[in-house]
Amino acid sequence: MPATSANVGVGFDVLGVSLDLFASFSFSPASELRILGCDERFRGSDNLVWTSYLTACRELGATARPLEIVIDSPIPASGGMGSSSACVVAGIVAAQLLSGHGYDADEALDVATRIEGHPDNVAPAIKGALVSSFVDEDGSVCALRWNVAPNLRFVCMAPPYRVLTSEARKVVPRTVPTQTAIWQVGRCVAMVQALERGDAALISRCCHDRLHEPYRAQLIADYERLRATSYAAGACGFVISGSGATMLAIADGDEVADHVAAAATAAVEGLWVRVLRADDRGTTYEVAGPDAGAAGTGAAAGAGTAPAGAAAGAAPRSSR
Repeated sequence: MPATSANVGVGFDVLGVSLDLFASFSFSPASELRILGCDERFRGSDNLVWTSYLTACRELGATARPLEIVIDSPIPASGGMGSSSACVVAGIVAAQLLSGHGYDADEALDVATRIEGHPDNVAPAIKGALVSSFVDEDGSVCALRWNVAPNLRFVCMAPPYRVLTSEARKVVPRTVPTQTAIWQVGRCVAMVQALERGDAALISRCCHDRLHEPYRAQLIADYERLRATSYAAGACGFVISGSGATMLAIADGDEVADHVAAAATAAVEGLWVRVLRADDRGTTYEVAGPDAGAAGTGAAAGAGTAPAGAAAGAAPRSSR
């Protein structure tokens, strides 16, 4: 499961991008629930992977079985890089595969959106790349996907503190002037084109949010310092990842990205910094055991199949 970054600045609750930092989850039948690989406080029956599996089983009309779940996730838990979305999608995909229902990316997206309440993280987690999504009136999710240009890098900066999503939601105004909406819509469309083309100059022009970042920035102690540091080091854009506290600097090429990463590391003590690319595959899975060989990806158009009882999970891949 890839890390994800929602909003991408001007795409508030609309855009999300998949990044090449991957969590893996493995599932196998067990006599009772066992969860390994995470903090002790997350190993109970309220674990998000497990509860998402149970929800998906109910929606599929499938029988839930006790599982051993092994989690290996390098995604920061400080918020903003889709750690919870990765857990949700992993549980849903496990339910599809272990029930014999077969992997269905569109169905997984609908279920994940109902669990999360919005698709901006789960859509790129499933489909990969850059995704624009919305929920239709009937509750189904529409998600449009674009590949991100290979020259762009995302310098991820996670501070050693959290911003609660509930608090980040509270500070955003409930209404905005028409001129602010016009400002935002034009730049959101431009951002999609800029990321697809790898146009650093256009990113610099359109990466100026007015809906949420001016308010959420006040909740992130190091925002102004890291923003100024990133632009001084050559970044073409700087955004809050999701609701924070993680932030992303967008850079044109490895040299600029490494310069930004070094400057950010020096600017804030205890900062988690990684240079990432966009991931174009999204969710991947492999089936182990006697049915080994079945595999698939969320970016593929079709649905894979796997018989009940097979072990399933997001296939671990190394960061590129």
